[in-house]
Amino acid sequence: MIPQRTKETIDRYVDRHTPVGGFLEAVLGNNLRESFRRADEENRANLYDIIRYCLWKIPGTCWGSPAKVEEWVCGTQDMPDDREAYYNEKAEELP
Repeated sequence: MIPQRTKETIDRYVDRHTPVGGFLEAVLGNNLRESFRRADEENRANLYDIIRYCLWKIPGTCWGSPAKVEEWVCGTQDMPDDREAYYNEKAEELP
């Protein structure tokens, strides 16, 4: 299960373009090695769920590479107009 503090940080990043710490920066930048290296024990144990949350619950425009993360924080990428519809559509695709 994704830790609540981690989920809240990801949601704040998505909603407000707020920079994140080293662990989530590595996750959002798609750097698995650094994600494990920077994770605390709780996040390391839940890394699968954290990545699954990113995959299915946040727009692909804000994560997946260091460049996307930088563009998101700088505000050069926008949230889809209807975030709830985006999430509902993604949820329907869950295996």
